[in-house]
Amino acid sequence: SILKACGSIGAIEQGRLIHDQIIQCGIELDVVVGSTLVDMYAKCGSLEEAQEVFDKLPNPDVVSWGTLIAGYVLH
Repeated sequence: SILKACGSIGAIEQGRLIHDQIIQCGIELDVVVGSTLVDMYAKCGSLEEAQEVFDKLPNPDVVSWGTLIAGYVLH
């Protein structure tokens, strides 16, 4: 996905723009989209934003927990 690509190359500004578009379009933050956003922010080094997205997930699952933990381990 485009968010994974942003995370891989550290393109946090583009990732933020996509996140803003998700919010503006009213797309509900489900565990798949949320985990991808957490991953992108964590890989870009913004653990605060990763944690904020994680905290808004209605039902974090094993994948979202693992993604957040991996981000903290990485940084």
